[in-house]
Amino acid sequence: QVQLVESGGGLVQAGGSLRLSCAASGLTFSSYIMAWFRQVPGKEREFVANIKWSGSSTYYADSVKGRFTISRDNAKNTAYLQMNNLKPEDTAVYYCAVDRTSFVPRIASGAYDYWGQGTQVTVSS
Repeated sequence: QVQLVESGGGLVQAGGSLRLSCAASGLTFSSYIMAWFRQVPGKEREFVANIKWSGSSTYYADSVKGRFTISRDNAKNTAYLQMNNLKPEDTAVYYCAVDRTSFVPRIASGAYDYWGQGTQVTVSS
């Protein structure tokens, strides 16, 4: 079965960096669009970034553009989110997700059909 496992979250001071990983299994990882979302309690899940199957195209939410970088290593079935210059408002549970049906990357959470369990990122001021 399809499984996505995030890791790399933690507590960091404002201005610091973290690198999240998403290890995928049970699917042909290199064929699908991957994305990162985040969610804080009481709010809807928010799009962060996505990447096409080849890694040739990426898209970011305005709130993270220039600070976060999404990438993937298809040989390792793993996607990454490098987060630099973190801010307290980046505090959230971060989820990776896969879209197995689209040819064009989308930002709506409903487009993604498998999700990881999430990893907590906390940024202190």
